[in-house]
Amino acid sequence: MHGMQSNTAKDEVCAQALGERLRQKTALIGVIGLGYVGLPICIAAGESGSKVLGFDVDPTKPEALARGESYLKHIPDERIAPLIASGQLTATTDFNRLSEPDALLICVPTPLTAHLDPDLSFIISTGNAIAPHLRRGQLVVLESTTYPGTTKEVLRPILEAGGLVCDRDFFLAFSPEREDPGNLEFSTSRIPKVVGADSPEARDLAASLYDHFVPSTVKVSSSAAAEASKLTENIFRAVNIALVNELKLVYGAMGIDVWEVIEAAKSKPFGFMPFYPGPGLGGHCIPIDPFYLTWKAREFGVTTRFIELAGQINSSMPVHVEEA
Repeated sequence: MHGMQSNTAKDEVCAQALGERLRQKTALIGVIGLGYVGLPICIAAGESGSKVLGFDVDPTKPEALARGESYLKHIPDERIAPLIASGQLTATTDFNRLSEPDALLICVPTPLTAHLDPDLSFIISTGNAIAPHLRRGQLVVLESTTYPGTTKEVLRPILEAGGLVCDRDFFLAFSPEREDPGNLEFSTSRIPKVVGADSPEARDLAASLYDHFVPSTVKVSSSAAAEASKLTENIFRAVNIALVNELKLVYGAMGIDVWEVIEAAKSKPFGFMPFYPGPGLGGHCIPIDPFYLTWKAREFGVTTRFIELAGQINSSMPVHVEEA
C-alpha cells in the first residue's frame, strides 16, 4: 500500500509539473504532420508565445519553413517568417527528436481504403515512431479525424508497448481538428477546441495546452466522445448537403428554382439552416469521415442507413451534372 501511495504521489507531481509548463508557456510543443492541419497549429501556438518543433517525413516542408516560406496557398509567408526568425518555430525530419517536446500533437491523414474502410496506417506509423522516444511526463494528443475508440484502442497500446503506462507515465488525449482552409473569418486561433481524454488529468493538461491559442476549450468525458463529436459535425454537413442535392433534382423536375426556394426559406429566423446544392462533395473531410462511423457501427451490429444514403446521393450528383 505504501508503494502504491508513493507511485500515485509521483504521478500527481508528474502531471502538475507538465501542467505548470503548459500554463507558463515554457513547454515545447511538437506537431507531427505539417500539412493543412499541422502548420496552422504551429503558427497559432507560435504566435501565442509557445515554442514549436514541427515534424514531417517530407523534407521539402521543413526546408521551406526554414527559408520563412509557406507551401499552403491560404497561409502567406508573412505568417511564417517572423516565427522562424525569432526561433519560435523550427521544423525537422528527424523523428529521433520526438523526446524533446513536452506535448506531441499528431496531425496526420486518415483516408479510406479502396473498400471504404478506415485507413489508420498514418496514425499507426506515427505511434510506432513516437513509442521508442516517449518519455515520462509527455502529453500526446491525436487530432486526426477517426472513429470512436481509435485513441484508446489503437494508439494507446502502441505507445504503451515500450513499458510506459498511460495516465501514470504519460498522458493521452484527443482533440479533433476543425480547420477550414481559406476561411478568413475562422482561423485556428478563432475556433473553440473540443478536448477529450480517458482521465481527468490528461483532459486538463490538453485543455491547458490549447487554452493559449484558441478562444475556448470544450471538455468532454472521454477520447471516444471527442472523436464522435468530430464525426457528428461532418456527418451533419454531409446529410444536409445530400438533402438539398435531392431537393434540387425534385424541384428541377417541377420547374422550380431551388436557389430561390432556399433564399426564401432562410428568411425564417429559427428552425432552418441553409445548405446549397452542388456537384457532390469535395475536400478532405466530408466525403470521407461519415464512413468511419459507418465502419465502426458494424462492430456493434448497427446499420447506418441514413448516413449511407446521404453518401449515395452525394456520390451520384456528378452524373446529374453531366446529364444537365
